[in-house]
Amino acid sequence: MYASPSTFGRSYLQFAVFIFAAIALIVPSGYSLGAALILLAGLLVLLRFPSALRDLQPADYWLLAVLCCFALVGITNALWHGGGSRYLDKPSRFFLAALGFLAFLKYHPGVRCWWAGVAVGGCGAGGWAIYQKITLEVERSGGYTHVIQYGNLSMLLGLWCLAGLLWAHQQGRHARLWLSALALGAALGALGSLLSGSRGGWIGLPLILVVFYRVYGDLIRKKTQAVIALFIVALAALVYFSPGLNVQDRIHHAVEDIQLYFVEDNPHSSLGGRFEMWKASAALIQARPWMGWGEQHYVNGLEQMVAQEKAHPIVTDWGHPHNEFLNQWTKQGLPGVLSLLALYALPLFLFGPGLRAARREQRALALAGALLAVTFIDFGLSQSFLAHNSGVMMYAFGCIILWGLYRPYVLPLGAGQKSP
Repeated sequence: MYASPSTFGRSYLQFAVFIFAAIALIVPSGYSLGAALILLAGLLVLLRFPSALRDLQPADYWLLAVLCCFALVGITNALWHGGGSRYLDKPSRFFLAALGFLAFLKYHPGVRCWWAGVAVGGCGAGGWAIYQKITLEVERSGGYTHVIQYGNLSMLLGLWCLAGLLWAHQQGRHARLWLSALALGAALGALGSLLSGSRGGWIGLPLILVVFYRVYGDLIRKKTQAVIALFIVALAALVYFSPGLNVQDRIHHAVEDIQLYFVEDNPHSSLGGRFEMWKASAALIQARPWMGWGEQHYVNGLEQMVAQEKAHPIVTDWGHPHNEFLNQWTKQGLPGVLSLLALYALPLFLFGPGLRAARREQRALALAGALLAVTFIDFGLSQSFLAHNSGVMMYAFGCIILWGLYRPYVLPLGAGQKSP
């Protein structure tokens, strides 16, 4: 017996959602494969089931508007500054994510595929990092992407696993299995981040803990909260003093970099180079605040400053200033930074009200959505995260997947969708 088109479409979308997170970091460009399948589903829905567009709700329009606005600002800026087609690639992917969302108007894949995907993804990221560290003897695990991208996305997968524990607890006789899988994914995701040696992602950990407390605070007794707090402190101490993780060395190097820069005026270090780039970017913003310098003229602007002895030559070693806000404002001007703020605010607007929802399954998805924004804000403080394909794909398609899974909890169901 053949599966009905509706059943096949739902199964197909389940598979796409699963592999989006499951293979994100363990195969080359793994974060793009699930996204491509979702995009294909969205295009098919647009062509074959245009009536599904009638199910769009105001919150959906906000999602599509922000994604398309971010893309449009990037494309317009590239054309304004005379950029070629290669400068249109990354912003256009936000348009593609908006198209992919249409698949969720026709089919609701259910949340199990998502939580299974993040559990496998977290375990895979940590396992791959361990293999690289022990077997390949690399200094910093980076998978198939940049070490900073790998470490931060591994951390995100681990945090998503922690969010899923709230859902797993409600899974009846299968609860223990789901709790174990997600807890392992959380631990290995965090380990993958530590083995990458990426420090920037951990700067925002206090804010991330506040978000978790917002969600779990009313569900856990005060005594248990105290025990968890002590456990976190003990775990942090263990991580700090574990020689194999090199966390202590990385922190000491950060302190040395700061002293080297501010005391000896020496920018030749990881943090010192960032400080110089931030100073130079601030000067470039003052020179062209409205439309920026464009992706293709950014380095030219830096070279002019170096030639005029207004910036240290080290600033030309990178194509971005290692800060998301400065990167957008320097290259795309005021429209760029405003569109970035809207992009960060989008998940908080969509998922924020659900952080204290009565249904724990809904609260878990709301937490995952909020974490997407909070972590990327954190990552963007010391890295231009959306300057990389991995950052673009994980954020853009992460938004549409999580909202596609979450919307049946708060919006009317369309034709062919099942209640979560």
